Amino acid sequence: MKIFRKLYPFFLAVVSFNIIRLVTDIPNHDTFWHDGVQQLKGLAFTTLLYYFFDFQVRLSIKNKWFARKNRFDVVKEYAAVILSILVVCNLSIFLGVIMHWLYLGSPVKDFIIANVVSIPILTLYYTVINRENIEDEYREQASQMEKIKNNQLETELKYLRAQYHPHFLFNALNTIYFQIDNQNTNAKNTVELLSELLRYQLYKIDEKVNISEEINFVKSYIQFQQLRMTNRLAITAYYDSALDKQKIYPLIYQPFLENAFKYVGGEYQIKVEMKLVDRQIVFHLENSLPEQMPHTKVGIGIENIRRRLALLYPDRHQLNIKQDEKTFVVELIITPDSNEN
Repeated sequence: MKIFRKLYPFFLAVVSFNIIRLVTDIPNHDTFWHDGVQQLKGLAFTTLLYYFFDFQVRLSIKNKWFARKNRFDVVKEYAAVILSILVVCNLSIFLGVIMHWLYLGSPVKDFIIANVVSIPILTLYYTVINRENIEDEYREQASQMEKIKNNQLETELKYLRAQYHPHFLFNALNTIYFQIDNQNTNAKNTVELLSELLRYQLYKIDEKVNISEEINFVKSYIQFQQLRMTNRLAITAYYDSALDKQKIYPLIYQPFLENAFKYVGGEYQIKVEMKLVDRQIVFHLENSLPEQMPHTKVGIGIENIRRRLALLYPDRHQLNIKQDEKTFVVELIITPDSNEN
C-alpha cells in the first residue's frame, strides 16, 4: 500500500498534464502531444512539482501546521492550501518556461488553464492525504483505547485476585484454628496473633492510622517474634500514653523491629521506646549484637523504608542509625502534620 502511495503524485501529474494538453491542443487544432520531447520535459517538470507538493503536504500534516478547533479553522486551512498552490504552481510554471522545460503557446491562456486544472486536483489530493492521516490517527487512538481498556480490565482482575488471596488465607487460618485441639491454647493463640498481624498489614497499608493502632501492631509483632526466640531474650518496651490519636502512616516501624530480631545476640536484649516529645513521635530501638560481629549490613527492608519515609515525610522526619561493637541503635523522629496532632 505504501508503494502505491508513493506513486500517487506521478499518476496525478500524468492526469493533470494530459488534461492541460487536451484543453490547449484540441481547440488550437494541434496534434495531441506534438513535439514529444518537449511534452516529456513538461510531464517530468509537472511530476517534480507534484512530488514537491506531496512532500510539503505530508510535512504540514506531520507537524500539524493546521490545528482544527472549529469550522472557521477548516476554511482558513483550505484557503492557505489553495493560496500555496497558486503561488507554487505559477512560480514553477514561470521558472519552467525560463528553463525551456515548458512551452506555452498562449502564455496568459495557458497560465489560466494550468491553474484551473491544477488547483482542484491538488486540493482534492490534499483532502485525500489529510483524510488518510485522520483515519490513521483514529485507528491509532482506537488501538490505544483498546490497550487502555485491556489494562483496566487486567488491573481490575489483579485487584479482584488480590482481594481473593487474603480471604483465602484468613479462611485457611480459621480452618487451622478450629482444627487445633482446644487444650492446645498456645497454638490457637499463635494462629490468632498471626491473623491479626496479617489483617493489619493487608488492610491498613494505604491509609493513615492512629498511632495507638500502630503501637498495638508493634506489640503484637514483638509478641509473635518472641514465640520463636530463645527464652534468654529480654525485651524492654515503653509506650508513652500521650501517643493516641496522632495520625501516622502504618508499618513504619516493622522493618526496624524485624532487623532487630534478626541480628540480636550477645546479651540478647532488645529495647523499644515510643514517646511524644514536643509534638514529635520519637521511636527508639536498640538490640545487642553477637560478639565479634562485623558491621551489620543494612538490609533491603530498611533501604525500602528510607525511600518510603522520604516520600511520606520528606521534610518531617529524622532517621539515625548507628552501631558499635555491642549494640545496634535506630532512632526515628516523625513530625505529623499540624492537623494530625
